[in-house]
Amino acid sequence: MSQSVGAASSAQGFEVLGAVMAKKQQNQEAKMAMMLLQGAVQSTAQMQSSAPVGNLGQNINIMV
Repeated sequence: MSQSVGAASSAQGFEVLGAVMAKKQQNQEAKMAMMLLQGAVQSTAQMQSSAPVGNLGQNINIMV
């Protein structure tokens, strides 16, 4: 009887360990996703700030 109780306890321990590891993995993936989104927002903001305003100087007249 003590062996089955020990085996059940061990199985429950592994379940808890698996759940904790899965939660840590989800947290890491969420952090990485947030970093990726923040990087995309920053590069979009940089591109918009460096974009010319209006169309002044965008037309080039070439006469041959």
